[in-house]
Amino acid sequence: MAEPKKKKQEESNPEEEILFNSLRVKVWEEFSGQENVKEGLKIAISAAKKRKEAIEHILLYGPPGLGKTTLSHLIAKEMGSTIRVTSGPAIERAGDLASILTNLEKGDILFIDEIHRLNKVVEETLYPAMEDFALDIVIGKGPSARTLRLDLPQFTIIGATTRVGLLSAPLRDRFGVVHRLNFYSPKELEKIISNGAKKLEVPIDSESIVEIAKRARGTPRIALKLLKRARDFVQVRGEGKITNSMVKDALKMLEIDEMGLDSSDRRFIKAIIEKHSGGPVGVETIASTISEDPGTIEEVIEPYIMQIGFIKKTTRGRVVTKAAYLHLGFDLPKEKQQQKLL
Repeated sequence: MAEPKKKKQEESNPEEEILFNSLRVKVWEEFSGQENVKEGLKIAISAAKKRKEAIEHILLYGPPGLGKTTLSHLIAKEMGSTIRVTSGPAIERAGDLASILTNLEKGDILFIDEIHRLNKVVEETLYPAMEDFALDIVIGKGPSARTLRLDLPQFTIIGATTRVGLLSAPLRDRFGVVHRLNFYSPKELEKIISNGAKKLEVPIDSESIVEIAKRARGTPRIALKLLKRARDFVQVRGEGKITNSMVKDALKMLEIDEMGLDSSDRRFIKAIIEKHSGGPVGVETIASTISEDPGTIEEVIEPYIMQIGFIKKTTRGRVVTKAAYLHLGFDLPKEKQQQKLL
């Protein structure tokens, strides 16, 4: 019953996707951050071009909004290839995959977002396509059924996932290049916000850029979303220029605090403190307490809160740290309980 809600949380809404597409970088030089990933990809691209072959299959994983799709388009542009975009849930049957693969040309790139959500039958059909560039199709049913093997041109699959642990080992092992994307530093986000403001043609001062970067949770998609919300705010209540005071007012209206926590994050932490004495408490219990899906907590809420050290995961469950108590203005527990938190 929780799956539809989980799916909704995993995927960005159409407005966000249109915004991110419009501000998406088009050349390597504009892509800020992920230096090690970029360097590894550049080497793989150069080697493939020298061999005049399609680049190896690539797997990009990490939290949402860090640039997996952007990197895929940059790879295709650098290789001079056509990129076809789809997603794991969109390929429901093996026939859907066969239709996509048989329409690919030599050197084409197939980008599969949320690849961990591929149907098991579809995934098994993908194995020979990735390894041998061949597609096995079953014709007929029962005793008269026979297998027909179709040769495919050399192509590249770029898989993107937020949950690499859900990928089966056989599928994961078929990717020759695997990279994890990490959260961005404030400095890297400042550059992204500055470039985004230029594309939106909205004036912004350096203090505002720093303020947005500080609250963007290390994620470019969130930084650009906050930039657009700030632009809307100043166009209605200001004079068209984004200033630091206007940014603070806009973010206050959006209930995003100085650490980038939103109302859902604070509700999550407060529930552990007020209802479960700061933990340890299991994720299922927390989910019931705040009427939220456990998958949403693990994939959307927890990663950033753990990164900034407000929650730690133990064998007995989640525990709120001293830093979170201080940030939210709660009194620290008694000495014995406090030592458990540190």
